[in-house]
Formats: sequence, C-alpha cells, structure tokens
Amino acid sequence: MTRATAADYGWIRSSSSLFKHAMEEAGYTLTLVRDLSPAQLLEVAGAEPRDVCEGVGELIEENTEIVFGYEDWPESFLVGAFTVPGEGGDWTLALEFGGDLGTRPSIMEALSAGTRAVSHSSNGGKPMDFFHWYEDGELRTTFEWPADRTGSTPDELNAVMREVGLNPTGDEDPDVDRKAAVFALTERLTGVRVTEELLVNAEYQTGEVPEEPAGEWL
Repeated sequence: MTRATAADYGWIRSSSSLFKHAMEEAGYTLTLVRDLSPAQLLEVAGAEPRDVCEGVGELIEENTEIVFGYEDWPESFLVGAFTVPGEGGDWTLALEFGGDLGTRPSIMEALSAGTRAVSHSSNGGKPMDFFHWYEDGELRTTFEWPADRTGSTPDELNAVMREVGLNPTGDEDPDVDRKAAVFALTERLTGVRVTEELLVNAEYQTGEVPEEPAGEWL
C-alpha cells in the first residue's frame, strides 16, 4: 500500500490546472477498476464507442461538444479511459465530466465483479462530493461526509482515512483539503498515483454513455 496523503494532491487546486474545470465547473467522476481493459469498461458501461482523445484537454473539448449538441438536457456524456499500472496489476482509469458512470450502482457492481473498483466524484461548484469502494460486486464503503458512511463494511477504512487526513468520527480538520484526501484514499486502495501530467498526457479511449431514464432511481 502506498503512503499517499492529502498533501500529495495539492495540485488539484492550482489555478493553472486543467482539473480546475472539473472541480469548479463541469463536475467529474474518476473511476479505477483493476484487471479490466478500457474497452471492457466501456462495454460494461453500455457506451457507444467513439474516437481516441489525446490528453484531458481534448477530452474536455469533445465532451463539451456533446453536451451543447443537445437542444435541452444532455442525453449522454463522454467517458475517457486508459490503462495505468497499480497495485496487483493493471487498472483502467475512467474520467468523465458531468457524468455519473462511477456512481451508478448497477455499473459499479458489474465492473467490480471478481475485482476492485473505486470511484470519487463532484458535481462541480456545489458541495456534493462522493466516494465509493466496491469489492467483487459489493459496495463496501461509501460516503459524502467522512463521518457519515454506509456500505457493507463502513468502518473498514477508518484507520487509512485518518492517515490520509480524513476524520471518520467527527469534525473535519480545516487545514486538510478533503477532496485531496479522497484522492489519497483512492491511491491507498489502488496503488495508482493520479497526477496532472498523467491526465494531461494520457491517450483516452472514449465512449458515449446514455443518461439514465427519468425515474431510474425510484
């Protein structure tokens, strides 16, 4: 297991970072799945295959074109995926802006069957941020606020959460960036260090995922 902490992810708040687009405007979901190729992940997600995007800047541009191509509410969103080494083998990193692949239980259960999947997300400038850890099709730990967790093993990550800067039992430390700490927690579970350079230079295999029909969660 790596020793990542929130301090390792201060770059996500940089005014020059491309990830600022995700943090403050469009929202994002970042998902990591072990032993699954990008093509397999997109297939499980029900994505319509598209072209390859060279870097996160191109991924953002293509997603924006899709979103603004609809007259009313967007009916789909773009997912970009690539392979990255991590703990126990290769992982696929999937990144989306304004989508919800990594928060849909049916997709995450299928992606994590026989393996591990971890995702975290934000809806943009509003204070809604989520973390999900799945193991072999089972949601083990999920939270919006670190002290309010659910899942089949909601307390299993408590010690690691404290190490990365999250407080699983009470008030948050005002000196710790909670989002950066969630990045670090994800690295502890996957062995994947997400850097701006990694996202900027990756070659993303893309697919267009349809939005869920109204009432899907009812």
